[in-house]
Amino acid sequence: MIEITSTIQIDENELHLDLVHASGPGGQNVNKVATAVQLRLDVRNSPSLAPDVKERLLKLAGSRATDDGVLVIEAKRFRTQEQNRLDALQRLINLVQKAAVKPRLRRATRPTLTAKAARVDSKKRRGQVKRTRRFNPEDWEY
Repeated sequence: MIEITSTIQIDENELHLDLVHASGPGGQNVNKVATAVQLRLDVRNSPSLAPDVKERLLKLAGSRATDDGVLVIEAKRFRTQEQNRLDALQRLINLVQKAAVKPRLRRATRPTLTAKAARVDSKKRRGQVKRTRRFNPEDWEY
């Protein structure tokens, strides 16, 4: 079990780790050894996650989530499989922790009477400034 928060644990059987060839540094070794890690988690069918967490996780994942609701995390930052595996797991944990936080509900508010009056007053002042800039042909001498 991978502990995400005190209430969320993901069973390791739900995760699918695939090793693939990575691009980047590594010399000749990069062509021989599959060091990059592709971590997959079927978010929609995961029994470990609550429905609201699943929804937020798929939204946070963006393009990392497939149309089927599978989260795919690619880790190829490091040269070793083990470091990339840990990196992928850590990124998954961070993503699920962010999704586990419920957003604060926004309460609709209304502007106060004073704020409304101040807004109208500033608009009137601005209009007065513009009125003084108007072209009036009678004011001009020829």
